[in-house]
Amino acid sequence: MKNLTLLGSVAGAALVWAVPAWAQDPGAVADDCSDGGCIVGPAIVPILVSASRGQSVTIRDYTGSFSVITAEQLEDRQTRDIADILRDIPGVAVAGVAGQTQIRLRGSEANHVLVLVDGIEVSDPFAGEFDVGTLQAEPGARLEVLRGPQSALYGSDAIGGVVAYESASGRSLPGFAARVEGGTQGTINGAARYGTSGNDWDAALSAVVVSTDGQPNARNGVRDIGRDSYTLAGKGSVAVSDTLTLRAAARFIRTEGQSNDSDFNPASPTFGFTVDSPGVTYTNEAIYALVGARLKTLDGRWTHDLSAQIANVDRETDSPFGLTSASEGDRFKASYVSALDVADDHNLTFAADYEVEGFRNATPGGFVFDERREIEQVGLVGEYRYSGQALDFSAAIRHDFNDLFRDATTFRVGAGWRVTDSTRLRAAGGSGVKNPGFFELYGFVDGRFIGNASLRPEKSNGWEVGIDQRLGNLASLAVTYFDSELEGEIFTTFPPPNFIATPANRTTVSEQRGVEVSLAAQLAEQWSLDAAYTYLDAEENGVEEVRRPQHIASAALTWSAPRDAASATLVVRHNGATPDVAFTDPSFVPVRVQLDDYTLVNLNARVKLAQRLDAFARVENLLDERYEQVFSFVSPGRTAVVGIEARF
Repeated sequence: MKNLTLLGSVAGAALVWAVPAWAQDPGAVADDCSDGGCIVGPAIVPILVSASRGQSVTIRDYTGSFSVITAEQLEDRQTRDIADILRDIPGVAVAGVAGQTQIRLRGSEANHVLVLVDGIEVSDPFAGEFDVGTLQAEPGARLEVLRGPQSALYGSDAIGGVVAYESASGRSLPGFAARVEGGTQGTINGAARYGTSGNDWDAALSAVVVSTDGQPNARNGVRDIGRDSYTLAGKGSVAVSDTLTLRAAARFIRTEGQSNDSDFNPASPTFGFTVDSPGVTYTNEAIYALVGARLKTLDGRWTHDLSAQIANVDRETDSPFGLTSASEGDRFKASYVSALDVADDHNLTFAADYEVEGFRNATPGGFVFDERREIEQVGLVGEYRYSGQALDFSAAIRHDFNDLFRDATTFRVGAGWRVTDSTRLRAAGGSGVKNPGFFELYGFVDGRFIGNASLRPEKSNGWEVGIDQRLGNLASLAVTYFDSELEGEIFTTFPPPNFIATPANRTTVSEQRGVEVSLAAQLAEQWSLDAAYTYLDAEENGVEEVRRPQHIASAALTWSAPRDAASATLVVRHNGATPDVAFTDPSFVPVRVQLDDYTLVNLNARVKLAQRLDAFARVENLLDERYEQVFSFVSPGRTAVVGIEARF
């Protein structure tokens, strides 16, 4: 457990800066927006941390599509796994099994979504994507989702968009907060957080534990699939002077659990299906850290930010006979960002990124491609933003120098026009790029997956148009149409005569288009409603892309008692029928299947016992829906928990 000791030392000593979730503007009439629409509220202007490489962007000025999940919404829905609440965001599709939960934005691949946690890129360099099932909600955290290509700001991995998770700083949420809960399937969850600050510093330390014995996940299976997940994180900042601020952040995540294998016995009637596999387990462990410094010049109008971050991700799968697969991925990234307020309404930003990713296949055996490989990249970014009374405009361009692939240039432009006080039109377009992953280039296991060093990066172009409409002072509606094309999509082929899996670039075009709708409404003094719907048409050469349902919808209805004495939230989430692939043919060539649609109903309640003490309870999958997110992997049925939460 040397990593636990290391992370404990780093987190305990962390001096971390985090851009605040809300900026105060006492003289403003606020736009309190959660999905592109706005509700007139108190004099607070929400901001987007991830929408610019320079200064944070106020929501009313952003020209693209976004969603913000606030700390209050996370608390109202009693969110424990961030993957769950991502289902409430337009354009997001979630599919998870034990040991890997994927998110897709607007029909993109899971490895086309950039995930940031406190500003740190957290994807596994080996797999090329982040297991969002390992991200647990901390008290006071918030979530941002930018939809549409963001490669012009962030480079490879951001074709579909950006998901940014921000934990609370010691200044924004001071004091001690803790919760503990228990329930069915041997569930025991807990979280504790402490935040503090002084005149020129702040610091926060948090820990989260999620543990459950689980339920069977094989059709007609009896073996419970449980997991234990541990998160330890620290962040804070110190102002060395009026112009210089230092920051640092660290996070350790370890997840251990059971899993099941597929039956690959050609003589078995369950060939290609998930079956009970006693003794099969997985362990995922990750360490992330960031240090940085920000210098203000020209009376704060010109800022210079220098940062360095690391990510180390180890994954392994074990069986009763020992280690069956393992991988090691690491990333080092250094960034310099210079942002200048040219005038009150004009902003210029320059950014330079240096990144090196490494990986090694640590699977035992004599037929494994286990040589360590590295990929190096340098990116240069230029960004301009104009924010006026009625018109907003943004433009960004990025050029990436790659040591293995052809250099790439990506762009993004957007504009917003406030037609009236309650109506805003917006449009945006851009391009994206995704470099091939390590195992796609170099393979995995001889005889099972052969790499292809001739792969070229995937490239995307997309655009969107939308309208944000305020309905009186109590509701807002956002509607967006989007359209994008992906060229050179990387897919797995099974060429004869041996039918051994190997990746290749498609010669046809993958198309994604659809409509996103979101509604936020204050129905009455004690009642509020948040709803979202997505229609998606994602096809490659006329064939539906897998794990991308055409219809996704959600609604969260919250009731709060006077003086916040109690509250209750009902959440309904619908996932339409979804195409998938099954390996039920002995040739291992995938067979297309259709997964049934499903609707999940969650209900929770909270009651105040004392000034800083609450009791709560919730039931997830209230109707005990039986459903599959991935072929033949049965998802959990009904669960119930009760708990207590305290803040001091």
